[in-house]
Amino acid sequence: MTISIRTTLAAACAALSVSMVAPRAMLAQTLTPEQQQLHEIYKELIETNTEDSAGVGSVTKASEQIAARFRAAGYPDSDIHLLGPTDDKHAIIVRLHGTGAKKPILLLAHLDVVMALPSDWTTDPFKLVEKDGYFQARGSIDDKAMASIFVANMIRYKKEGFVPDRDIILALTPDEEKTGHLGTEWLVKNHKELIDAEYALNEGGGGSLKNGKPFLQAVQATEKAFTNFTLTVKNPGGHSSVPRPDNAIYQLAEGLVRFEHFKFPVQLNDVTRAFFSGTAQIESPANAAAMRALLKNPSDANAAATLSKDVRYNSILRTTCVATRLSGGHADNALPQTATALINCRVFPNVPIDSVRNTIIRVLADTGIAVSPSEQLAPTSPSPLTAELLDPIKTLTDRMFNGVPVIPFMSTGATDGRYLRAGGIPTYGVSGLFVEPNDARAHGKDERVLQKSLYDSQAFLYDLVKMLSTEKPKA
Repeated sequence: MTISIRTTLAAACAALSVSMVAPRAMLAQTLTPEQQQLHEIYKELIETNTEDSAGVGSVTKASEQIAARFRAAGYPDSDIHLLGPTDDKHAIIVRLHGTGAKKPILLLAHLDVVMALPSDWTTDPFKLVEKDGYFQARGSIDDKAMASIFVANMIRYKKEGFVPDRDIILALTPDEEKTGHLGTEWLVKNHKELIDAEYALNEGGGGSLKNGKPFLQAVQATEKAFTNFTLTVKNPGGHSSVPRPDNAIYQLAEGLVRFEHFKFPVQLNDVTRAFFSGTAQIESPANAAAMRALLKNPSDANAAATLSKDVRYNSILRTTCVATRLSGGHADNALPQTATALINCRVFPNVPIDSVRNTIIRVLADTGIAVSPSEQLAPTSPSPLTAELLDPIKTLTDRMFNGVPVIPFMSTGATDGRYLRAGGIPTYGVSGLFVEPNDARAHGKDERVLQKSLYDSQAFLYDLVKMLSTEKPKA
């Protein structure tokens, strides 16, 4: 994913974590039949290259393999859909029919993975390696863990004859690691009837470990919007032996220095309020006091300054924009005629993109620095923190993970949940997959996940989906 469950959780919790203790490897002969089935699905999916690079991987191939498993489990072809905008980007959508007492629930995960250079890895990134209590491979955590778990659990529901009180829809999609435009967004725009649901469960949340033990469970209920702005300075240029008093590179650099020292104002919404309220219970005294002060008064400059020292909390408090690319000039012996910089922004939910652009222009304070137009992004509101969803999560967390806190939070990166929310489907990142914040390797070398965490997540999501789709007896 663009920003994975592991990455976003690490960003929110790394400051609270210490060195980790990995459990011993879970031997294959100790697996239950359900865990063994997950292992088989996971291995096949991991070893099917779905790298989102032109001419390299194919999500369609993975979708076809998964479809074959569902047919073998008794799902009719009428409930299995393979479709997408290009031959190599076919999503798979599978529906388990219920009584229809309630609107469906959607289970969302993506099948594509980021590029992995075999020369950089200590093992083959497209072979599932079991080592030191971990599963190691590209996609082992982002996002083939959750995808495989959903597949295994959907097959199990069918075999058990489970009849939910609502349809359960599974959608496994391409293109999340690039733009999402050819995956979830395409489905929302072209085939929403196949995935329309009361709400969706997605990546973006999960558990954090401390000293090898569960520490907290995060539920992602909103995320920032991703957008870029290009800054451009033009100049007549000339021969470098005769410098001009105006220089495109210097002019751009001076504007960037002004922007470097600017911070967008603090903002809070229901999700970040719940995040800071919950995190204050487990934070250091100084940070906890600052969190409580900001909850009372978001304009408290001292409290904001205290929390902003931590880059993770700073990113949750406000819109952030940062220069990520810079170029200028065209020859060693010529004055620059053009200088450009790219500013990457992560925009607080429901903040108009045009207002961010206007702020950048104001802070640059130079009409000679052109700022590219705003993208047209659909605003997305945070998903409501309903008791219907949070109470079962808390119940299961109490039962399975020693009652660690369940804390709503906002992703500072992006998942496909943004397209569902924009399409009117509230979306929640929750997995019960506990990871080590100091060992976040999604998108990186030797990506891995604890074997125990994978199987615990399987059990957690199996029970959670059943709890969310079983009619409660009347009092």
